[in-house]
Amino acid sequence: MAYPPGFLDEIRARVSLEHLVGRRVKLVKRGREYVGLSPFQNEKSPSFTVVPEKGFYHCFSSGEHGDHFTWLMKTEGLSFPEAVERLAGEAGMEVPRGSREAEEEAAQLKTLHEVMDRAVQWFQAQLGAGVGKVARDYLARRGLSADTIKRFRLGFAPGARTGLKEALLARGITEEQLVATGLVIKPEEGGASFDRFRDRVMFPITDARGRTIAFGGRILGDGKPKYLNSPDTVLFHKGKILFGLFEARGAIRESGTALIAEGYMDVIGLAQAGFTQAVAPLGTALTEDQVQLLWRLAPEPVVCLDGDAAGQRAALAVADRVLPLLKAGQSLRFAHLPTGEDPDSLIKAQGASAMKEVLDRAVPLSDVLWQREYSQQMIDSPEREAGLKGRLEALARRVADPEVREAYQRSFRARFDAEFRRQAPPSDRGSYRNDGNFRRSEGRDGRTKFVPPLAGATSALRNSALGRGLPGSARERSIIGLVLLRPELLARVEETFADMHLDDANLDRLRRAIVEVSATAADLLDSGTLHAHLRQHGIGDLAERVAQAARPLLGLRADKSLDEVEMAWRGVLSVQERPLVLGEARAAAHEYAEDSSDEKRDALVELRLEEKRKSSGQGESS
Repeated sequence: MAYPPGFLDEIRARVSLEHLVGRRVKLVKRGREYVGLSPFQNEKSPSFTVVPEKGFYHCFSSGEHGDHFTWLMKTEGLSFPEAVERLAGEAGMEVPRGSREAEEEAAQLKTLHEVMDRAVQWFQAQLGAGVGKVARDYLARRGLSADTIKRFRLGFAPGARTGLKEALLARGITEEQLVATGLVIKPEEGGASFDRFRDRVMFPITDARGRTIAFGGRILGDGKPKYLNSPDTVLFHKGKILFGLFEARGAIRESGTALIAEGYMDVIGLAQAGFTQAVAPLGTALTEDQVQLLWRLAPEPVVCLDGDAAGQRAALAVADRVLPLLKAGQSLRFAHLPTGEDPDSLIKAQGASAMKEVLDRAVPLSDVLWQREYSQQMIDSPEREAGLKGRLEALARRVADPEVREAYQRSFRARFDAEFRRQAPPSDRGSYRNDGNFRRSEGRDGRTKFVPPLAGATSALRNSALGRGLPGSARERSIIGLVLLRPELLARVEETFADMHLDDANLDRLRRAIVEVSATAADLLDSGTLHAHLRQHGIGDLAERVAQAARPLLGLRADKSLDEVEMAWRGVLSVQERPLVLGEARAAAHEYAEDSSDEKRDALVELRLEEKRKSSGQGESS
């Protein structure tokens, strides 16, 4: 019986071979393989090996060799269809019934896989030939080694309109097969067919068994589009495939995690630097099918997208898409790259250790969602506080799994209460307790004072792991960090920024360097240029860490307007400079609403008059 295309491969991808075999054989992990005593012969030293990355087992003592289906046939005496039925049930799949059409389709697909392999070989040959020099030079500039090029089977499609077509036709491949694989385009309006990929570096895209099913091509020169993928075909559905997954499968199992990057070169650059567990979607946002595919291999893949506005929007889109799919033990983490960097550029500029630091600081999905909602606006009123609470509750309700949904609700409520001081320590001299939107503090003089909570996300920064090990206060780091993230802010706040003095000497040195770079720049600075100058000053590492620590002030919305950024900056600046009387007047109004006595009324009137005098600049003596 012939099964539909990809059906058996899907079973192999869903069912762990080492777990299947491990039900009968005690296996011990050694590197990327598992070893144990042979189930086929009596022996004292293990000669039986399972290789999950390649999907087979092998017994050196008996010569037995096979895959998931062979294992059940050999150990349980099942027929092949019975083995398929058993494993399909474990994978949660229904076995389709065979037909002559299915058999013919399977034969056609085998032929098309052979066509794609011939195309890989031809592209590789062109890369090594004289016509491929421009592509070899490009790959050399990108820092790829010969071993990396060979491992990913990179090639080159010359600019000739029908180069691949003519070469494969000469080998007995038909035009219909070339069109079916997406290698050749047949114009709908008629006319001669032609190669889809021309003047491009070629990246083969493989399925779970390592067979080439599609290509991606990167243009050399100024043509459009910059990257071009094969269209969906009978072999290839881009929303169900991840670039590099076949190559990364073993490393993912060994490390227990996967890295989700943005594109081909990110995956290849990461792999060359030792991060061989990297994969990437194919020109689209990460799909539900792709997430489910990764979860079969690793419980918490790390999303590591570019540190620009588009990359941050993509991260938020992934967070929203995956929320209803969460299961106990299955989620995502998010690693935030420096502004203007991608994995490949970061590794080239600062080495693999910098990339490892980024990955080590990856945060849970719940943090990403919390920060997005928290940073939408200043939470400076009961109405905005209630709005935040409602948005968080709505997010938690989107989780389908009841246990995970309940855990999200508890987490969001606990963070919300901690942020707004719902759970304060017992009152004591100099300590705080909650009183609505304010903290009530008994000062050294015995008088009660009301202090408004920190504006924006500064209070969250104080407890954030991003600030650990950095000099200065959260406020001072935030003042510097927002400028580092959005240097165009300097045009609005330069005078204030240049004239201030920060208590921490290292941060003040960084501030002075920013002012110096800004003063000598011919045009408005962008973040990448500013950081490049600061590296020349020898303080690039400090600048990058301070910028990352301040990122929560903007949340994941890297495209916030300059007005919003300025509001956040001035809010941080005013945290310690805001007159305390502002908080006292609001707190007095709160008390007067509860106790409308003459004493409370007089106190409120006096505080509001004092507030008005201060805001008009008249001061205490007026």
